[in-house]
Amino acid sequence: MSWFQRLKEGLTKTRQQLNQSAGFLGTDLKDIFTSRLETLEDLEYALIAADVGRAATEEILEDIKNSGQTNLQEALMNALILQLEPDARRAQYRKIGFTPDAKRSTVLPNGKVVMMIGVNGVGKTTTIAKLGQYYQGLGRSVMFAAGDTFRAAAGTQLGVWGSRLGIDVIQGPDGGDPAAVAFDAAAARKARGVDLLMVDTAGRLHTKHNLMEELKKVKRVIQKADENEPAEIWLVLDAVTGQNGLNQAKKFHEAIGLTGVVVTKLDGTSKGGIVVPIVRELGVPIKFIGVGEKAEDLQPFDAREFVHALFGVDA
Repeated sequence: MSWFQRLKEGLTKTRQQLNQSAGFLGTDLKDIFTSRLETLEDLEYALIAADVGRAATEEILEDIKNSGQTNLQEALMNALILQLEPDARRAQYRKIGFTPDAKRSTVLPNGKVVMMIGVNGVGKTTTIAKLGQYYQGLGRSVMFAAGDTFRAAAGTQLGVWGSRLGIDVIQGPDGGDPAAVAFDAAAARKARGVDLLMVDTAGRLHTKHNLMEELKKVKRVIQKADENEPAEIWLVLDAVTGQNGLNQAKKFHEAIGLTGVVVTKLDGTSKGGIVVPIVRELGVPIKFIGVGEKAEDLQPFDAREFVHALFGVDA
């Protein structure tokens, strides 16, 4: 099965949510704006129910009204793609009909170190393993740092993945200093000339120490070991958590500064529209999305492909 087919199946619950509230998506706009204005109210409800968010929904409805298109579904799809473009200049290109990324592209991190953050339970460690395999497939050498020393067996879990993939894992003692693990790993990566280091981090602490302060400390020690790193800080976000996950993302972004988001478990939610406020409100690109447990079920995010899969329309 192709990635697009897996994505389309993975978004089934969200598509059903939209269709249940807006089974009119084949309607021509000329009919809606003359005698069926209530249809737009139904669409507004459907988008909010899918966790697109009120502010983004208002902009989408305005874009639809001003689109000049006659088919509601096409207008809605184009408006959603526009919302999923974090770069303002590229968004303007889209508005005048130019498509900057007609094809899903490879995601290559800036720099050599990616710091992976997120609360416990989002699948952060497993996501790191999948990303390691993805970059191995691109011919990159990879290392892992088991920096979540507070969660029982987190280091062991990452170590098992490392053994399976042939990836070296830098570890410390359970309950030890995560920053020390991160420093040792960053220094080792630099000394060995490895292409990419992915650093696992805590999602919860067992002490009163603030999680955000701990993550800031990890970031600082990486910079000491390897100047200008970490060049990337990616948040792993469970799509099932919806708006709660978005609120978490805002706190992480304010505290440490995100450069990307990896959205997991889109197949487990009817509120896959959460990807829209992630981009719109954070101004941070979605790097990868996941719709299953297998390594190939985590792939680079492409706005056009995502929206087409959401509506079950061939890309």
